[in-house]
Amino acid sequence: MNIEVISNKLLEKGLKVTPQRIAILEAIIKLNNHPTAENIIDYIRKNHPHISVGTVYKVLDALVENALIRKVKTERDIMRYDAVMENHHHLYCSDSDRIEDYNNDELIEMVEKYFKKNRIPGFKIEDIKLQIIGRFIQDDK
Repeated sequence: MNIEVISNKLLEKGLKVTPQRIAILEAIIKLNNHPTAENIIDYIRKNHPHISVGTVYKVLDALVENALIRKVKTERDIMRYDAVMENHHHLYCSDSDRIEDYNNDELIEMVEKYFKKNRIPGFKIEDIKLQIIGRFIQDDK
């Protein structure tokens, strides 16, 4: 995703386009691995050493609040960030802390259908995200 597209995404959400916001959103997109704030800081420091740690955290909060990225919490309580805003789930490896996107329209439809039929009294569901926990295994074939 190029800088112009990132700038347009910020503008669509009513956010001011700043070099810091562009660098941080670009880092999340390019890293493409559900990075932690520390991963993002390490990545942007190579080309933007002047961006402070505090600025990174403030920008991450603003991007989450404006639905440009999502927070993904791991089983180890580590906060990660995801730039994929389309409906999807995650596969979480308990050995390596690796997170991969998992897209399955049939699963999404099944879960939505289930909760339409089996409403939770006194609770309004806004979104459903599954995190499937396990271990990635190598195919020994």
